[in-house]
Amino acid sequence: MLDFNKEEKYQQLFAELESYEEKGIPISIEAEEEQRVSPQQVVETIMVRENMSLMREYILNSKGNIEKIVFHKIK
Repeated sequence: MLDFNKEEKYQQLFAELESYEEKGIPISIEAEEEQRVSPQQVVETIMVRENMSLMREYILNSKGNIEKIVFHKIK
């Protein structure tokens, strides 16, 4: 069972990623870098693999706007 703080953090992460997705910004996890994943898939990956951390990389276009978000696994 999730404690309240973790569940709240997962909800906040989901909402943040969902806002990027709504803007058309693709999200991926490094192993599937060319395959888009949903905010739900990212949150579920983090929840299932609590002993693994993911670090975000923001890929910017030439104007400095976020073009893509890639999550990298940290060991």
